[in-house]
Amino acid sequence: MPRIARILAHLIFGLVVLSGTAWSATALWLHLSGAPRLLALAALGAAALAALVLRARSRRAGWGALLVAALAVGGWYQTITPQQSRTWDRDVARGVTARVEGDIVTLGNVRDFDWTSPTEATERWIERRHDLDRLETVDMLTSVWDSPDIAHLLVSFGFADGEHVVFSVEIRREAGERFNEIGGFFRQFELVLIGATERDIVRLRTDHRQEDVRMYPVLLTPEQRRAMFLSYVGLAQRLEAEPAFYNTLTANCTTVVYQLAKTLKSDLPLDWRLVMSGHLPEYLDSLGVLGGDGPLVDRIAAAGIGERARAAAGREYSDAIRGR
Repeated sequence: MPRIARILAHLIFGLVVLSGTAWSATALWLHLSGAPRLLALAALGAAALAALVLRARSRRAGWGALLVAALAVGGWYQTITPQQSRTWDRDVARGVTARVEGDIVTLGNVRDFDWTSPTEATERWIERRHDLDRLETVDMLTSVWDSPDIAHLLVSFGFADGEHVVFSVEIRREAGERFNEIGGFFRQFELVLIGATERDIVRLRTDHRQEDVRMYPVLLTPEQRRAMFLSYVGLAQRLEAEPAFYNTLTANCTTVVYQLAKTLKSDLPLDWRLVMSGHLPEYLDSLGVLGGDGPLVDRIAAAGIGERARAAAGREYSDAIRGR
């Protein structure tokens, strides 16, 4: 084998070992602690070193050692499964449940907390019955807490009786646990669908977390509104039957909603704005379903509801945040 080819083969093998070791070390660090973590990391380092030494002597031996190590780590990783019964933070302690009887959908575990701070609230979980024939509106809410390129997505469904229910795909944090993007790639967090009243989930973000919350009407036909609502109902039922993991890239608040929205349009295009979720209004506008009047920049500016939300005390909350 020519010298350059041999060097290139060694470099490729080294990169595979380095990337695999980095991925495995991150997974071990996130899921283990104390002595088990140290022992696992030491074993991982020894396996990587052994693969490199064996590769210098024999290509087959090096790749064989790497395969054994990959199977060991992969086998362990497959034992990490999502759970329903952990000690959850109270705001995600219950995922919404759903039961469908004809046109009537009964939602259980709808969150209706009275928040007094970003972390303290008087808890209340309620049951709601909604008639799909009376479903009138769909609104998208984006909530930005740091970078304007990244927003949390919530979808609010409005009914003829004035009631609204908001669905929010979130990480299901354990008590005292904090979200981090890296952990979201490594099965650290379960996925939960929260169903909540607007006076709970919107007020928490506008008043107590001081996030930049914007509301946009989504232009759908009655049939599309119904299908979109029922897609959330289906997700609630699936998560109640079988838990799932959150993933920072493939199963987050926007990508899950994208999968739900494909019930409306099976060939709905993938787009970078599904990841850079602060640009979702532009994406919806490109699809022709973003409501409002005037140029997009004016609609984005007019969508902010923070001031109205903070001034809504003593008024009908859902009407107030819509400027009625």
